[in-house]
Amino acid sequence: MKTIGLIGGMSWQSSKFYYEYLNQLVAERLGGAHSAKILMSSVDFAGIEKLSFEDNWSEIGEQMAMEAKRLEDAGADIVVLGTNTIHLVAPYIEKAITIPFLHIARATGHAIVSRGIKKVGLLGTRFTMEKDFYTGILQDEFDLEVVVPNTNERDYLQDLIYNELVKGAFSTAAKEECIRIIKKLQAQGIEGVILGCTELPILIPDSAVTLPTFDTTMIHSKATVDFALN
Repeated sequence: MKTIGLIGGMSWQSSKFYYEYLNQLVAERLGGAHSAKILMSSVDFAGIEKLSFEDNWSEIGEQMAMEAKRLEDAGADIVVLGTNTIHLVAPYIEKAITIPFLHIARATGHAIVSRGIKKVGLLGTRFTMEKDFYTGILQDEFDLEVVVPNTNERDYLQDLIYNELVKGAFSTAAKEECIRIIKKLQAQGIEGVILGCTELPILIPDSAVTLPTFDTTMIHSKATVDFALN
């Protein structure tokens, strides 16, 4: 079994699910008392959040590169970043290490096309929905049509994620509003929806909507375990 290097803390709410899923998936695959071999470097999200709001992605990139190199030096065989948004700085990580880096959008793209879906909705932070580091991979590498909510809805999701979800607040009102947004996208012809913030699947379970949902935390975890056990 290979050793997984996980950069966590963005937020710790999602990191705890990564840890749970990685161990759960290994136990299911290998049985008995097996669990995943994981090295985790968990950062203080407050500083990362501040830099993202300042649009200082180069500083975030340098910090993520440092964390990734630390994990490689500690013996990790692969690096995984436990967040959607901060994949914006994936090139910094890839340049800093010699071991594989598993991109969450690429893992998600494989999961979507395996379901025969061509048009998909994307919910996440404003950065994930508006910048091309995520949608670009889905469009260019997987030939997917990606639809995002309107400006006001993107503002709502940004506020919800940073002021509620990353702090562990998951309200019924927020769930209902997100379902309303998804239904609007469904009326535009989407065949599935990416829950492209690692906390969103906690708020919106599969049973809450009629469309296929793509839980990026679980998808990323499954792809990581596939690598670790191959």
